[in-house]
Amino acid sequence: MLSPLRDFLDTEAAGGALLVLAAVAALVWANSPWSVSYSRLWHSVVSIRVAGHGISLDLQHWVNDGLMAIFFLVVGLEIKREVTSGHLAGRRAATLPVAAALGGMVIPALLYLAIAGGTAAHGWGVPMATDIALAVGVVALAGAAVPSSLRAFLLGLAVVDDVGAIVVIAVFYSAGVSFGWLLAAAIGVAVTVLLRRLGVYHLLAYVVVGSFVWFALLEGGVHPTLAGVAMGLLAPATPRLQAELIDAEELADISSAPSARATSELARSSVSTVEWLEHVLHPWSSYVIVPIFALANAGIVVSTHTMRAAWHSPIMWGVFVGLFVGKPLGVLLASALATRSGIADRPDDTTGRQMFGAGTAAGIGFTVALFIAELAFTSGTGPDGRAIVDVEQVSDAKMAILAASVLSGVVAFLVLRARPRSSRTR
Repeated sequence: MLSPLRDFLDTEAAGGALLVLAAVAALVWANSPWSVSYSRLWHSVVSIRVAGHGISLDLQHWVNDGLMAIFFLVVGLEIKREVTSGHLAGRRAATLPVAAALGGMVIPALLYLAIAGGTAAHGWGVPMATDIALAVGVVALAGAAVPSSLRAFLLGLAVVDDVGAIVVIAVFYSAGVSFGWLLAAAIGVAVTVLLRRLGVYHLLAYVVVGSFVWFALLEGGVHPTLAGVAMGLLAPATPRLQAELIDAEELADISSAPSARATSELARSSVSTVEWLEHVLHPWSSYVIVPIFALANAGIVVSTHTMRAAWHSPIMWGVFVGLFVGKPLGVLLASALATRSGIADRPDDTTGRQMFGAGTAAGIGFTVALFIAELAFTSGTGPDGRAIVDVEQVSDAKMAILAASVLSGVVAFLVLRARPRSSRTR
């Protein structure tokens, strides 16, 4: 009843357009006569207090730490679906995208370290990320010239890339860890597993437990968006009712309100929780949350001073070269090693040029790269124990991310749009 891959790709392609519009709006706003209002809005502190306990974060951190948890929940759901029944199900099917993703993470990180090592070495994780929405959007714009096997390869690569980004965030960009709160988060995850085993399907129960895990990770010094990933990976991947056991006539009965409700429940039970949640949440993630994230984080002040500073910044060149050069280089090298060694096959009906186009599209690292940049470049901690962002370093990194993502997108579109000579002469 749901076509998860087509649904996912269509939503990502359209969401990519909104993401670009939001990023452009942020840039225009931050460089307009009303730039002060941009900074004032996203640095406004919002507090929530319940039973004497509260959280105080500025609006930008509510977006980055709160709303993005839903984005990473969708990422976790997509990873779960791809591993259980998608393009990463089975060793042979997963080998090429996994190898390509690893190459596309290692080479950019090494190039970054070679250019911007030393005091800025902690930013090596920034050029590792691939933005699924924009990469899929570029492939969609290229149209029928892109074979479906290459689309599936790029999606699998991007999913594995997300797994790598999650590991990097959890291990390398979580500071001041409190093991007491981490234990509390682990208990919350255990409760989720217990609820699954007891057959509890009420969504509110998992929202409450997931919110507790998010709060425990926030207080424990681990980035709270990982709570979304954990809940997504724990979601059941098999439906409660097998399709062949459902009466078609009963499913089609909407003659009365009770019958319609029963039909809705049957339809809901015939698909897995992973597919259902992804179907419900993915549009909100792509059309609302990610554009808001871009609006909150892409507002870079572009002036002769900032451009001159970025031009001489090793961070800027490390991130730019890592994304624009390192991504396609890593994807191509790893893919070639995997196929020539015989452990994987190249996607059907694809050429070396198209593989290069897919690797270049992977260099669009917008959303997650911006996210990691906010975590990587800090200048100490504030009185509340939270990291203080180094504005200049983050600005250099963001400028590189924007430039590399735009150039990668343009080059990938031009390469993928061009049909092979053999197809032109048919």
